[in-house]
Amino acid sequence: MNHTDISNSLQNTLAIEAQTLDHLTKTIDTEVLITLVKKIGEKKGKVIVSGCGTSGTAAKKIVHSLSCVSVPAVYLTPSDAVHGSFGIITSDDIVILISKGGNTSELVNLLGSIKEQGAYLVGVGENQDSHIGNASDLFVKVAVEKEPDSFNMLATASTLAVISTFDAVCIALMPYTNFTKKQFGINRPGGAVGARLLGK
Repeated sequence: MNHTDISNSLQNTLAIEAQTLDHLTKTIDTEVLITLVKKIGEKKGKVIVSGCGTSGTAAKKIVHSLSCVSVPAVYLTPSDAVHGSFGIITSDDIVILISKGGNTSELVNLLGSIKEQGAYLVGVGENQDSHIGNASDLFVKVAVEKEPDSFNMLATASTLAVISTFDAVCIALMPYTNFTKKQFGINRPGGAVGARLLGK
């Protein structure tokens, strides 16, 4: 690749990811997200999020964002779940499973125990007619037209779409739960953001 080829590749990726978010605003089921905001905002327990690979990385980011706005949330490692960590799940909790295709074996293996624990199950991915989609109490469909790479395989635009969807959920939760700037300062006292929140 020469200088121009690299520049074109960079611009192409950014353009596709921008188009992905624009497409998402037109295709996301807002009513499903409203239901999710209400369920999280009114829950008695915590939010437990799980995923594998890049979806696991997205899950960890979602957990962090929820924690920032005073929604108790934890990331559940699929491999740990089947070795005892299922004990953190209660019937008051919401469990969110992120899988692009909805048939990730490590997550499908969790479905029976999640149902036995009585938690509210939210599936996130492209395929509602999947093992996770069919088992879910609520399914958030996040579908993208293509990934930017030439193989259309690297989970980049699709991961951005999932994270952006839950950014929207977290921001909607702030006024829904009467989350205050003071509480934000308590939750996030460090760094430049903490200094701004605390008026330092």
